[in-house]
Amino acid sequence: MEPVLQSVVVGAGQAGLSAAHHLLRLGLRPWTDVVVLDANPAPGGAWQHRWDTLTMADVHGVAALPDDAPPPTSRERANAVVPAVFGDYERRQGLPVVRPVRVDRVEDDGAGLLRVTGSGRTWTTRTLVNATGTWERPFVPAVPGAGTFAGRQLHTRDYRGPDELAGLHVVVVGGGLSAVQLLAELSEVASTTWVTRREPVWRTTPFTPDEGRAAVALVEERVRQGLPPQSVVSVTGLMLRAQERAAAARGVYADRRPMISSIEPDGVVWPDGSRQRADAILWATGFRPDVGHLAPLRLRAAAGGIRLDGTTAVRDPRVQLVGYGPSASTIGANRAGRVAARAVLDRLGAVAA
Repeated sequence: MEPVLQSVVVGAGQAGLSAAHHLLRLGLRPWTDVVVLDANPAPGGAWQHRWDTLTMADVHGVAALPDDAPPPTSRERANAVVPAVFGDYERRQGLPVVRPVRVDRVEDDGAGLLRVTGSGRTWTTRTLVNATGTWERPFVPAVPGAGTFAGRQLHTRDYRGPDELAGLHVVVVGGGLSAVQLLAELSEVASTTWVTRREPVWRTTPFTPDEGRAAVALVEERVRQGLPPQSVVSVTGLMLRAQERAAAARGVYADRRPMISSIEPDGVVWPDGSRQRADAILWATGFRPDVGHLAPLRLRAAAGGIRLDGTTAVRDPRVQLVGYGPSASTIGANRAGRVAARAVLDRLGAVAA
């Protein structure tokens, strides 16, 4: 039987590493008081799984981890640079990461503690910081006939680069930043059709700090109400970078089509009956929070989301959620890690008192 820990952090991406750093800085001891459980075999969180053509110059900024320098902006692959930065950070900070451990279940042990089970092991803890992100839960909308499609269907989670789709006609479904970026690079080697559920909202001016805070506040309000999280980009709109402006000049984004109504073996169909032949469908339709292992704690509100007060789960204050909703960005994850660590210490102090 493992000793009782003060806190278990689940996930070693930006949010998990930030939370672990702040827990140690606030006085908890590595291994004795805190462990970090990571499902991946190596450092890097979801970054290690991203496609090879995504470079550090392509990503929309990776914030520095707490008390560290930001990753360099370069044409090097993000799936190599960020994992190297994270791994170095873990070593220098002495973070107590156990991997690979895929957490299957978190439950109340009946005595006021939390039992964390994964990969054949069990940890008992007074508090939990959940930092599992979204990468393991790609979302693909249900479309009639999808199972009949004779071509290739893949999600951005499975995408490795444009060369695998060269010479094909690719229907790209999704209205977020990933869809815009992937259309830009695919359009250089393939023909494309862009499909979105809503008309894209384009920005031509950079975000001001006030606009950024206002956008995050809207997502935070959803989480406070127990609604499912909404992406910040759904509030802020889309902005083209240099490489995407070149694609726009080629007309890549001009022929945007509404959401398809069905899929046939050789293509897609719209509600008006029009059709498009397709060799591949790329679902750039985002992700959902990876929180199924928390189901035994019954944290979800009637509206379908997990209601939070800051980072604290309202239905169980032993649990903190970081990298969830408004803290899904790397900057937000850092801030949430700090807030969660303080909430953990406050909780431990209140229980001890």
